[in-house]
Amino acid sequence: MTGIPGMIGVPADGDAPLDTRPAHPLPLGRKTRARAAVAGSVGNLIEWYDFYAYAYTALYFASAFFPAGDRTAQLINVAAIYAAGFLIRPLGGWFFGRYADRHGRRAAMIASVVLMGAGSLLVGILPTYATIGAAAPALLLVARLMQGFSTGGQYGAAATYLSEIAEPGKRGFYASFQFVTLIGGQLFALLVIFGLQAAMSEEAIREWGWRLPFLLGAVLAGGFLLLRNLMHETAEPAGKGEDAGSLKALFKHPRAMLVVMALSAAGAVSLYTFTTYMQKYLVNTAGMSVTDASRTMLVVTFLFLLLQPILGTLSDRIGRRTNLLIFTGGMTLFAVPLLGGIANAQSMWSAGLLVFAALVIMSFYTSVSGLFKAELFPASIRALGVGLGHAIASAIFGGTAEWAALLLKQQGYEQAFAWYVSAICAVAFIVALRMREPRAHGHLA
Repeated sequence: MTGIPGMIGVPADGDAPLDTRPAHPLPLGRKTRARAAVAGSVGNLIEWYDFYAYAYTALYFASAFFPAGDRTAQLINVAAIYAAGFLIRPLGGWFFGRYADRHGRRAAMIASVVLMGAGSLLVGILPTYATIGAAAPALLLVARLMQGFSTGGQYGAAATYLSEIAEPGKRGFYASFQFVTLIGGQLFALLVIFGLQAAMSEEAIREWGWRLPFLLGAVLAGGFLLLRNLMHETAEPAGKGEDAGSLKALFKHPRAMLVVMALSAAGAVSLYTFTTYMQKYLVNTAGMSVTDASRTMLVVTFLFLLLQPILGTLSDRIGRRTNLLIFTGGMTLFAVPLLGGIANAQSMWSAGLLVFAALVIMSFYTSVSGLFKAELFPASIRALGVGLGHAIASAIFGGTAEWAALLLKQQGYEQAFAWYVSAICAVAFIVALRMREPRAHGHLA
C-alpha cells in the first residue's frame, strides 16, 4: 500500500505522485526558504485547527451524540472517541512518513491536510443521536479516525520539512514555527469558539452552532491547495529504494527511536493536560463558567505561541538537550503543585497565571519538538522516524490523557493524574540526561 487513490499528492497507481514537480535542490535563497516555511506552516495550522476544534467544542456537542446522563459521563464518551483519533496516529505516522521519505515531504503534507478537511466536513454534517441513534457516535468515531490518521502523518512531514528548509544556524527559529502554527491552530479554534459565544446563545450553540467550526475547517483545508506552489521540496524524493522510508532501515536506529518516544510521551501528556484538557479542568474541577474558561485559555494560549520562536532561537545557542532537560525537570517538579493550584484558584486571573507557568515550562520542549527529532535520523528515514515515534507515544500518553484524567476524577482520585504526569516526565528527564546533543551529533548538516 503506497497511497490513497484519488488524493492530492498521493499516487493513484502506486508508482508516481499525481502532483509531481521537480525537486528544488538546496541551497535555496533566504526569501524562497521563508516563503516555503510560511506555506508549510499554514498547512500545519489548518491541520491542527481542525484537530483541536473537536476538543474545544466537546462541551457543547457531547449531549448530541450520546444518551442523556451526567456531564462527566458524556465527556468521558467524547474523550474516548478523541483518544481513538490518537490510537490510529501511529498508522498515519507510518503511512505518511514512508510516503514523505519516498516521494517528498511536500506531497505528504498536502495529502494529510486534505484528509483532515474531509474528516472535519463529516463531523460538521453528522446527524445526532436523537436522529439516527447509535450510528451517530459510530460515524463520529469514523471522522475522528480519519483526522487521527491525517495528524499522525502531518507531524513527521512538517517537522522534517521545516527542519530541512531552515537556514543552518537558525534551525531552532525556523523549526519553532511548527509549534507556532500548532498552537496557532489551537488559538484559532478558541477564537472561533469565543466568536460563537459572543454571537449566539449557549442553547443555539448546543443545538447547531457547534457545527460551524468543523465546516470552516473543511473550507480552510480546501483553500490550502492554493498555497502548494510556494512549497519547495527539500530533498530529492527517494522513490521505491529498498531503504527509503522502510521499517527495516528505521530499526537500525533503536536509540533514536527510544529518545523520540520517551520525550514525545512526556511532551504529549503535558501538552494535552495543560491545553485541550485544561478548558474542561477549569470548568469541571476549578468551577469556572465555560465562557471564563475559554477566555482564560485564549489569553494563555496566545502567550504560549509567542514563546516558541524565542525559545527555539535560544536552542540554537544553548542546544536542544538543554531545552529538553529544563522541560522534563521542570514538569517533574511542578506538575503536581500547578494542577493542585489551578483546581483551588480563587479567580480567573490566578488560574490563568498558573496555566501559563505550566506552558512556559512546556515551551522548552515544544519549541524544539520536531527539530531535535529530525536531527536524530538520516534523510532517507527522517519523516518516518519522526512521525512514527512521535505518533506511538502521543497515542499512548497524549490521546489517553484527557480520558484518564476524567476517569480518575469520576473515581474520586483526581490528584493521582497529576502524579502520573510527573512520573512520565521524570522518566523522560533521565532519557534527556543520557542523550547526546543532537545539534552537534545529529544528521542535519
